[in-house]
Amino acid sequence: MKRLYVIVFLLIAAAAALGLAIAEHAGYVLIAYKSFRYESSLWATLALIAVLWLLFWGIKVLVELVMTSSGVVNPWSRRNRSRRVQVAIEHGQLDLAEGRWASAQRHLHRAAEAERQPLLYYLGAARAANEQGHYEESDNLLERALERQPQAELAIALSHAQLQTDRGDTDGALATLQAMHERHPHNAQTLRQLQRLLQQRGDWSAVIRLLPELRKDKVLPPAELTELERRAWGENLSLAAHQEEDGKVGLQSLTRAWQQLTSAQRQEPQLVLAYAEQLRQLGAQVEAEEVLRTALKRNFDSHLARLYGLIRGSDPARQLQTAEGWLKDHPADPSLLLTLGRLCLQNSLWGKARDYLESSLRVQRNPEACAELARLLAQLGDTERSNQLFQEGLGMLDERLLASPLPAPVYA
Repeated sequence: MKRLYVIVFLLIAAAAALGLAIAEHAGYVLIAYKSFRYESSLWATLALIAVLWLLFWGIKVLVELVMTSSGVVNPWSRRNRSRRVQVAIEHGQLDLAEGRWASAQRHLHRAAEAERQPLLYYLGAARAANEQGHYEESDNLLERALERQPQAELAIALSHAQLQTDRGDTDGALATLQAMHERHPHNAQTLRQLQRLLQQRGDWSAVIRLLPELRKDKVLPPAELTELERRAWGENLSLAAHQEEDGKVGLQSLTRAWQQLTSAQRQEPQLVLAYAEQLRQLGAQVEAEEVLRTALKRNFDSHLARLYGLIRGSDPARQLQTAEGWLKDHPADPSLLLTLGRLCLQNSLWGKARDYLESSLRVQRNPEACAELARLLAQLGDTERSNQLFQEGLGMLDERLLASPLPAPVYA
């Protein structure tokens, strides 16, 4: 309050001093130029200058207000353009996340054209166009992104490959990724997408060729890489088994594929299982039995033991004797007990087969054991128990039954 009094006092004093100065001497100003002539007192001239300065200042403020308006005065101002771009970005990203593809494409394309760093918005708009089936528009948006940010070639190409994959153009996606792999051989994302695409295409031989690079550049976690390697070699064995040579689907290509594996790989149960299964399907039962017997002696595995019961070797009695030798160390393994039951069926040992199959079911209710025992009991005349087992097995249906010899039916 005191400050206000001081200011008012100073203003009054200044006004009084100015009044005294004007009264004492009015002054005189003359400006003449050619036909122009201005003549007035000093104080009037100073007042005119002050008015002109205030007018200039007012015009300047008005212009700035027009140029920086939020839309009321000038909806085309720079600030308002930035606001509209930000709104387009927010709406476009939300539409993209929620699957409103047409709206997302429109908003993100608008944002991309206005932004200095438009890559993410072009990629989003291209994806939205791709989802609508507008593939040419999608590709054009990516080309525009490359024109605006040529340094982002790899990112744009990877996005393009993914969009090509999504639209079912795996050939185009493969060509795109291979080109990027040549230019950026150690890029982890390129290798990862290439591996997934080759896996999707079922080109397991190409996946196998890519494995050393995946391992060297640490593209995958060790456990995932190991699992991929096993699956790739296993699928490659399956493909090799069905490869035609001289018009025949034969054993030679499968054997070559097996020999391509390292010694350590040929001892892995999963790959042994795949190889033996392909041998069985090709009718090479004796070779399959030998492979399984060697692997099981080296390292027992339930999956291998189960397949051993589906194989008919050159000597069924010896095969049964071999499997019974494993029972000493694995007396409660349901797969081994099932195999022993099946091998007993091959050797026409009906009672022994029944005991082994019953033991397998006591350890684990298994549809294969149910079906095998049901078939045996039906032939032995125990139809009531056989029907019960068939009904139980139907709930756990599996298509891995062995066509084993059964005893002659018993008639009441």
